[in-house]
Amino acid sequence: MPLSDLIPILVAWVIAISSPGPATLAITGTAMGAGRARGLAVALGVVAGSACWALVAGMGLGAAMMSHAWALEALRYAGAGYLAFLAWKSARSALRPGAAAARDAGAESLRHAWARGALIHLTNPKAVLFWGAVFAVAVPPGAPASVLWQVGLSCLATSVLTFTTMALAFSARPVARAYLRARRWFDAAFAVLFGFAAFKILTARLT
Repeated sequence: MPLSDLIPILVAWVIAISSPGPATLAITGTAMGAGRARGLAVALGVVAGSACWALVAGMGLGAAMMSHAWALEALRYAGAGYLAFLAWKSARSALRPGAAAARDAGAESLRHAWARGALIHLTNPKAVLFWGAVFAVAVPPGAPASVLWQVGLSCLATSVLTFTTMALAFSARPVARAYLRARRWFDAAFAVLFGFAAFKILTARLT
C-alpha cells in the first residue's frame, strides 16, 4: 500500500484511539496516580490486547464470532463487569480521606499493570468489530496478505506511539502534582467515567 494511502488511515486511527474511553482512562489515571513506569505498562498492555483482536479480525474470526452471538454477549458482560469493578475501586478511593501521597505507588507490580491494560481491551467486544471495520475499509478486496499485515502493524505501531506518549505526558511532574492536589476529585471523575463506559458496553448494539 502506498504511503499516501496509509497516512490518512493512521491519522483516523490516532483520532479514534485517543478519544476518551476505558483504555485512555486507565492509562492516564495510572500515569498520574502511580507514575510513569506503571502508566507505560498499562499502555503496552492495551496495545497487546489490541494486537490479539487485530489477529482475530485479520484471520476472519471476527465474522465467526458475529455468527455466535453468545461469544460477544459473554465478552460484553465480562467487559462491563470489569469496568464496573474499576469504577467501584475509583469510587472507594475518592471516598477515602487523605493525601494521594500516602498511597503506595509500588502496591501494583508492572506485570499486574500490564495485565490490567490488556484485560480492559480483551474484554471489549467492540474492539474486534472495530478492527474488522478498519480492515474492510483500508484493505482493497483481493489484496495480498502483505497489505493486511502492513495496515495492522502500522496501526499497532501508531498505537504504541500514541499510548506511550499519553502515559509520559500524564506522568509529568506538573500533571502529577495537580493530581496529588485534587486526587479525590480525579478518582470521583474516573469512577463516573468507568461506570458510564460499563453502561455503554451493556447497552451497545453489537450486531
